[in-house]
Amino acid sequence: MKRTRTPSGATKHRSTKKSPTSIDQHVGARVRMQRNLVRISQTELGRRSGGITFQQVQKYENGTNRIGASRLHLISKALGVPIESFYEGGPDESPRDSRRASQSVVPDVSRFLATSDAVDLMKAFLSINDRALRRTIVALAQELAGRVKHAGGRAARH
Repeated sequence: MKRTRTPSGATKHRSTKKSPTSIDQHVGARVRMQRNLVRISQTELGRRSGGITFQQVQKYENGTNRIGASRLHLISKALGVPIESFYEGGPDESPRDSRRASQSVVPDVSRFLATSDAVDLMKAFLSINDRALRRTIVALAQELAGRVKHAGGRAARH
């Protein structure tokens, strides 16, 4: 922490390193999800966003690096979505309670939704018009998940 003085003479504490927060991680996951939806590579997104390297795009998507406002603007234009779409469903945190908020987020869901498997699964599922069939698929997935859970992470054999 770095101490600085305000014009009134009060002491203000400031973090010297800006570490990514759960919001940064959520935004990165939403960037990945949208990139997968439009089916472009990290390299292509970087090119369309003003020459960002694919490694940098990867760091943004993984939540390792924070995305600055101007960069996020370029990314939103490259993906054809409004900036606010990257914040939808994200954690609501203030600097004071960022640790508590990051612990309450379910990162596995956000990470999964940002994968091409999830995008393909959602597209296929949404193309099924029969509600009863969709419910059967959900029940099957829940049954399979229960078997995996009870087998210690491996699919149980019957």
